[in-house]
Amino acid sequence: MVYRIPRLIDINAKSRLFRDKDKLLIIGRCVEVEHPWVLEEFPSEEYGVLSVCLEAEHVNMAGFKLAGILARGNYSEVVVVTVDGSLHCTQLHWMVEEVFKIISREEINRKHYVIYHGKLREVSLEAVRTSRYLYKVDRIIRGERLSEDKQHKDHWPR
Repeated sequence: MVYRIPRLIDINAKSRLFRDKDKLLIIGRCVEVEHPWVLEEFPSEEYGVLSVCLEAEHVNMAGFKLAGILARGNYSEVVVVTVDGSLHCTQLHWMVEEVFKIISREEINRKHYVIYHGKLREVSLEAVRTSRYLYKVDRIIRGERLSEDKQHKDHWPR
């Protein structure tokens, strides 16, 4: 078997594999095989590690499962690590933010990382949130200000 990290979708929401951990690490499934060194950055003593591939699993199913895990656990941090540029991996970052928006657990710290040119790079929450809106991205690329959009900083426009 190539993979050893459990898939989020297959695991019990209060699994013994992470119920006593303070932090959760959610990785894109391919990270384990393609970039295994990343796992060394997040000590297994602190992090319960789960993998997700949104090419194989529907984002709504994975998001609902994550919401169940977060509702039943007591975590201080959730970290997401994916490969930059993958359209399925990008969804994983958006999914985690959407889950937090729904469950209103702002006390849990979130961090987003991408693997870009073989290096682990942190991405801000604002970048994850903004990247979901092509109009905003287009305005940024054109050098336009988003000042009037700041009113939607915490609540994405519908």
